[in-house]
Amino acid sequence: MFKKVLIANRGEIALRVIRACKELGIQTVAICSEADALSLHVRAADEKICVGPADAALSYRNIPNVLSAAEITGADAIHPGYGFLSENAHFAEVCESIGVKFIGPSSEHIALLGDKAKAREIVAGRGLPVTPGSPGELKSEQGALEAADKVGYPVIIKASAGGGGRGMRVVNKAEDLARAFQAAQAEAKTTFGNDAVYLERYFLEPRHIEVQIVADHRGHVVHLGERDCSIQRRHQKLLEETPSPAVNEKLRREICRVAVEAVKAVHYRNVGTVEFLLDKDHNFFFMEVNTRIQVEHAITEMVTGIDLIKEQIRLAAGHSLSFKQQDIKLNGHSLECRINAEDPEKFTPCPGMITKYSAPGGFGVRVDSAMESNMMVVPFYDSMIAKIITHGRDRQESIARMRRALDEFVIEGIKTTIPLHKRILNDPDFQKGHVSTSFLERFLTS
Repeated sequence: MFKKVLIANRGEIALRVIRACKELGIQTVAICSEADALSLHVRAADEKICVGPADAALSYRNIPNVLSAAEITGADAIHPGYGFLSENAHFAEVCESIGVKFIGPSSEHIALLGDKAKAREIVAGRGLPVTPGSPGELKSEQGALEAADKVGYPVIIKASAGGGGRGMRVVNKAEDLARAFQAAQAEAKTTFGNDAVYLERYFLEPRHIEVQIVADHRGHVVHLGERDCSIQRRHQKLLEETPSPAVNEKLRREICRVAVEAVKAVHYRNVGTVEFLLDKDHNFFFMEVNTRIQVEHAITEMVTGIDLIKEQIRLAAGHSLSFKQQDIKLNGHSLECRINAEDPEKFTPCPGMITKYSAPGGFGVRVDSAMESNMMVVPFYDSMIAKIITHGRDRQESIARMRRALDEFVIEGIKTTIPLHKRILNDPDFQKGHVSTSFLERFLTS
């Protein structure tokens, strides 16, 4: 097992990893920017080291500085969390080359599956269902037009190296395709340093279903059920749940089987998430593999009892999976609400001083956050400041607990998305489980 792990992240995920390491008896190093010098994750770690100014490009994404911090502190492994360097194949490769273990998949797998177009080709080559689209990366506007004519409108153009909803454009008719193609390429280049794009059929009102998988170096792959991440705004998830109210046991077995086959096709290792679209007729299609821990991993932990961060660390240290597929039982239902420092009406960032912070508690309620009273929400990073996770015997009890938890949660001094989540939970369609990726758009205009 590792002696010391450097956490190359900030906020709630950094604190989450620190806690897991402490339970495993591993020393921890927190990195921080100058803006985060007094943050909770910094105070929770055994050691801390500043890696640069507030700008993430000069600190949390600054590979030489992060690796220097690992060398100075004697860390023998780095946990990247999510975001920042978590899916940076070059960073993982450099870690491997200098003998510092990257807690995640190999650089080869990150590069391979980070190319969304290539991942689609691999999965399709195994005879597994993929979203209809271009056979690979689009080389020209003419190629995009030909692919769209074959697939049928509407289509969506996506960045091959994309994520987080960036580098995407929906196109409803042929005359708009060239402009959308150019815009997607430009945003992809700016955001990811790679202007490669591909094209898929754009389904109207699908569900976004993802399957959590865990794989060890011996080729054992286990799935931990599915999550429904359909409630999202501009491809950014806001509320997730497991199990999905749209997935019955037969469909669950099939979609999870395909997820396992998809990662086995590339001999994947460590933790990952296989993402699918589910249409109105309950046909599902592979979209991509996320090669990191997900923000919403906590709801899977609640229904399975598996600590995914600990399992990540063990696997990276060379251990085999600590469980088999037959050991996994989905117990009850879990919801997660992402609490963002945003105006819930305008969705504009709302940084500032939190004058009062009082988190909910009680049976079946978990809050993952690194905030507290009299702490500043800085404007330099993602706006998510907390996650509320509830667990109940069934969906109704989980919703009831989430309502109660949201009522208890007090955050003063800034605006947050708590009021929006309260409204969503009271919506009749949500309560019936009738949601799709278009739910929030309709909800906000109704």
